[in-house]
Amino acid sequence: MRPTVAPFPTTRLRRTRRSAALRALTSENTLSVGDLIWPIFVRAGENIEEPVPSMPGVMRRSVDLSVEAVKEAAALGIPAVCIFPSPDISLKTELCEEAWNPDNLSNQLIRAIKAEVPEIAVMTDIALDPYNANGHDGIVRDGEIVNDETVEALVKMALAQADAGADILGPSDMMDGRIGAIRKALEENGHQGVTIMSYSAKYASAFYGPFRDAVGAAGALTGDKKTYQMDPANTDEAVRLIERDLMEGADMVMVKPGMPYLDICRRVKTEFGVPTYAYQVSGEYAMLMAAIQNGWLDHDKVMMESLMAFKRAGCDGILTYFAPAAAKILNAR
Repeated sequence: MRPTVAPFPTTRLRRTRRSAALRALTSENTLSVGDLIWPIFVRAGENIEEPVPSMPGVMRRSVDLSVEAVKEAAALGIPAVCIFPSPDISLKTELCEEAWNPDNLSNQLIRAIKAEVPEIAVMTDIALDPYNANGHDGIVRDGEIVNDETVEALVKMALAQADAGADILGPSDMMDGRIGAIRKALEENGHQGVTIMSYSAKYASAFYGPFRDAVGAAGALTGDKKTYQMDPANTDEAVRLIERDLMEGADMVMVKPGMPYLDICRRVKTEFGVPTYAYQVSGEYAMLMAAIQNGWLDHDKVMMESLMAFKRAGCDGILTYFAPAAAKILNAR
């Protein structure tokens, strides 16, 4: 039962806001470097660092320079990075075979990071879109994104990433049954300790556009993803998906996008009490950076406020392109 608040002037709620010290003592939520996961984009080649035009400050890097960037992230105390490949268009096929190639870009980078920066956790993306000639997260047959055949491909992709040394697998495809199939395969192939962070509530959102540019999937995409990603109008469905993925073996769950879906984050955390994460996606980042570059918003202030919103909504961590910049501010406090 909520306590009764005494009337003014007995109660002056501004008293606890009078100084930085009092505000610190009464702060309800805390953001730390340990809450941050940094998404990074890897491309082929050597000694290459190229900007993603629609995401100011974000780079595609070759494996060697990606490892150097991860070293810097680890030095800042960032606990995890998440790898997204931008493969050559020649590797995109109808059946997406490159997705489970042991020597594809993601797997090369996983091994390189674990060899040189073993203390940082490596998260991966499990979806076929970077390798798909059709740009979809699943295999396309006669215009339909087929579920069960896609799950078989995702299992092979997951095992290749686990074999390479991934710590956290991130199935982002939204196919039915893929968490159970991946968990079963991991158990049967000696990867009992590999963690699954399921993109359980991934919405068919317009906020992903810059990301698709970054991984080279935008031009290939035929149609939309509404037959497998969630309707933005739905909340109860998100709860059902979370419950299903937890029962199938997910260790952590994610809501994507982030800020437009903070209500989903709060509901998930309240109803399940499990490790809950959100992805501050490319469109969210691009909007903030566009306003920042125009001088309409203060970079550091709006960045930190946006990240605190996730903590206030109940998230245990945030995937964000702001991770290095935020870490520097948090470390300086």
